[in-house]
Amino acid sequence: MTAGKRFRVAVVGTGGIAASHLNAYRAHADEVEVVAAADLDEGRLADFRAEAGGIPGYRDLAEMLADQRPDLVSICTPPGLHVEQARAVLGSGAWAWCEKPPCLSLAGYDEIVAAESPGGPYAAFVFQQRFGSGAGHLRRLLAAGELGRPLVAHCQTTWFRDAEYYAVPWRGKWATEGGGPAMGHGIHQMDLLLHLLGDWAEVRAMAGRLVHDVETEDVSTALVRFASGALATVVNSVLSPHEVSRIRLDCADATVELTHLYGYRNDDFVYTPAPHVEDEPRVRAWREPATDEKSSHAAQLTNLLADLRTGTRPECGGADGRRVLEFIAALYKSAFTGLPVLAGEITRDDPFYARMHGGLKEGIVP
Repeated sequence: MTAGKRFRVAVVGTGGIAASHLNAYRAHADEVEVVAAADLDEGRLADFRAEAGGIPGYRDLAEMLADQRPDLVSICTPPGLHVEQARAVLGSGAWAWCEKPPCLSLAGYDEIVAAESPGGPYAAFVFQQRFGSGAGHLRRLLAAGELGRPLVAHCQTTWFRDAEYYAVPWRGKWATEGGGPAMGHGIHQMDLLLHLLGDWAEVRAMAGRLVHDVETEDVSTALVRFASGALATVVNSVLSPHEVSRIRLDCADATVELTHLYGYRNDDFVYTPAPHVEDEPRVRAWREPATDEKSSHAAQLTNLLADLRTGTRPECGGADGRRVLEFIAALYKSAFTGLPVLAGEITRDDPFYARMHGGLKEGIVP
């Protein structure tokens, strides 16, 4: 892309999450222009168009792509539509910025990647929790060995969703949502955990449907061994009245705890030095990131636009974006078979490659 070019961007799916994309584009108004939106719901589309300044609206994605020729398209539709729409966007020559979960299965993810071209267009997926300055600072400290070797971790997404939430027709169904809170809610914290600690090696999990009258689980737990040897617990729930998103890392020289709900700032990270290092000068540096940027769509978009400009595969795409989806597939496979699952085990001939429930009729083993 030409240096200084202002990118033409569009949005498909104008429900609630589309507002986060619009706000991200507004935060980068010197680099992007929102030129169109598409949605089958005329009322919802009209509201979004008005909020976006009267941009053109379409009921058909292909027509919007042909008419407007955008450089980048936000895909904000339910996950069951992501593969078809991402392929259409990439086929038009535009880059795709797709909401989580990326799609319903590893097979679908690989279809999207197969539609990319060297140098772009590429697809990136929304994992905005990676992009706050606090997480960037922590990742650099871990990579430099400043906190000592990671030993124990806890990853918690314990939220609350009622029956009205599941009244939306596509939610709570394997064929349209792809899974329960592991796919639709905890995926953000799990992606951040993997981003911080690197590759996972083994997972042992359980899942249950304890409250909601849905097909998918409403709670899951997992024990995880990382390639580094670190051990972790992971809990995903939509049954928890006190809602929290939490990652805790116990390293040889410090404990770091991040507690928030839907986004964090630097102050949400608490560093506790081990007794043998509490008086060392490096402790002060742990607590002082150079900037304070909240985790957000706008923060991720900064990186995505830089990659778009240079034709570089974006972070949260390709193998990097696939890692958390493979982890979730392994979590489900372990939960539904009662067996441990190793990294790389779910290949193309595995039933959990094509469907997160592995073809099991109920998807939940009592």
